[in-house]
Amino acid sequence: MRRKRLLWQIYPSYLLITAVSLIAVSWYAYHSLQEFYEDQIVSDMQSRAALVERAIASRLLEADYSGVDALCKELGTKSSSFLTVIAPSGAILGDSHADPAGLGSQAGRNEIVAALSGSIGVDRRFTSRLNQEMLFVAIPAFDQGKVLAAVRIAVPVSFIDEAMSDVYWRLGIGGLIVALFAAGVSILVARHISKPLAEIKSGAERIAQGDLESRVAVPEFEEIAGLAVAMNKMAVQLSERFRTVQRQNLEQEAIVSNMLEGVIAMDADQKLISINRAAARFLGLDAHEAIGRSILEVMRNSDLQRLVAKTFVVGEPVEGDVTLTDPILGERFLQAHGTLMRDAQQEVIGALLVLNDITRMRKLENLRRDFVANVSHELKTPITSIKGFVETLMEGTTMSQEESQRFLQIIARQANRLHAIIEDLLKLSRIEQESERGEIVIELERLVDVLQAAIASCELKASAKQIRISLNCSESIQARINAPLLEQAIVNLIENAIKYSEPETEIVVAAGISDKLLLITVRDHGNGIAKEHLPRLFERFYTVDKARSRAQGGTGLGLAIVKHIVLSHGGNISVQSEVGKGSTFTISLPRA
Repeated sequence: MRRKRLLWQIYPSYLLITAVSLIAVSWYAYHSLQEFYEDQIVSDMQSRAALVERAIASRLLEADYSGVDALCKELGTKSSSFLTVIAPSGAILGDSHADPAGLGSQAGRNEIVAALSGSIGVDRRFTSRLNQEMLFVAIPAFDQGKVLAAVRIAVPVSFIDEAMSDVYWRLGIGGLIVALFAAGVSILVARHISKPLAEIKSGAERIAQGDLESRVAVPEFEEIAGLAVAMNKMAVQLSERFRTVQRQNLEQEAIVSNMLEGVIAMDADQKLISINRAAARFLGLDAHEAIGRSILEVMRNSDLQRLVAKTFVVGEPVEGDVTLTDPILGERFLQAHGTLMRDAQQEVIGALLVLNDITRMRKLENLRRDFVANVSHELKTPITSIKGFVETLMEGTTMSQEESQRFLQIIARQANRLHAIIEDLLKLSRIEQESERGEIVIELERLVDVLQAAIASCELKASAKQIRISLNCSESIQARINAPLLEQAIVNLIENAIKYSEPETEIVVAAGISDKLLLITVRDHGNGIAKEHLPRLFERFYTVDKARSRAQGGTGLGLAIVKHIVLSHGGNISVQSEVGKGSTFTISLPRA
């Protein structure tokens, strides 16, 4: 339904009230003036009738009726009125406009009855003789208290109407002027009332559109001013509540967005309504493009799809493991928890899926299993060897002194290997624990001193294979390091290079600065390492050639120790190698 403006609700009412008031006032004024005018005419007619009554009184006493008639005609002509004298019997004694003999009796006329009874008679009626409506006024003619006759004066009512028509037009024109003036004033008043309401409406629309800082002007009208003040208070309260809700939403969004766990919310139709950055990263999705799409469309993983379906079917919290295959990162393992979302009436409105990345945990578990297996294997080999040779010696079998000595040397060598493995394990464990606790002391040291000390520690082994170790490092380079640990790491790298290098070759130890990193390299010209071994080279007990490593006294933990020492310094280690051409190990440390 089309709504009307307030102006057109108020203005017609004002016009109606003005029109009714003007009509009522005009009608009352007109009739009051008409009555007043008639009263004045009647009073005037009474005065004229009284003058006639004095003039004919003597003639009536003398019964000079012809003189009465003549006087009536004379006075009627002068006064422009109809003058009649009626005897108590109703017979007309004189008339200003007709022969009395030709006129009938007037005994039954109202004004005559009143006059003959001694009072003034007034009547208004249509007369067929004159063919018009007339106003009659009759007074008694007395003589010593006796009514001699009735003197009647009549004037046409049209005379009164003509006189009142001018008054009527004046009232009409005056009323029209007043009506136009009242209409103009009314529309001004209506607009004056509706204008602040329109401003309040405009302010309310601005507030509804989100401009909560907008305020409504307070008008002068008390009632409307109260509405404007209430509107402004509402805007202030809405602004405060909106800011509170916005802040809470931002806080919740920040919390959910920055959670390490992936959070996915979907409606009852399994369409995504929210997904945080972690979940988008896990699943390789664009969060903005995924919103509004079906979970089956955006998640191409059967484990996840089964978990979502199970969440909606079971109705209770469910959990399960999900395996994702990433072409770059490889396999990723997620632990997923699904639960239904319900409203205040406990109706299901959707489901919530929480994803925890347990890839590192799985890798640590695998690493732990591999470590236990490797440790068991590495320890079992020397122990089995020692046990076998000891049992042989204990059997007392006759053997030469040389054979007994050889057996004891083997037992000693295996014991030394067992001791070296345990020492390296303890060393590796100590480095990890001190790094986690922050107990490794880092100080500003000259790097060249550390490298020279490491080379000096390996000179004897290098000389035995006629391998030359050269150093290329500026004496001005300083680094924040733990000198003993870094020296041990360099020693391990140099010893590895010596082990796997051919005699009469060179090992180059160099240090330099690149961008924001301090680079330390150990390069040999040995056998090199195949590419398939490089990713696992720094794992515990991982060796490229296990037989050769054991023959040379290796424990398989040297490079793992180097890696953890470098990590404790906040650095990184990498290797480049080519079979038959040697290897280059590079330690990257933050600059001082």
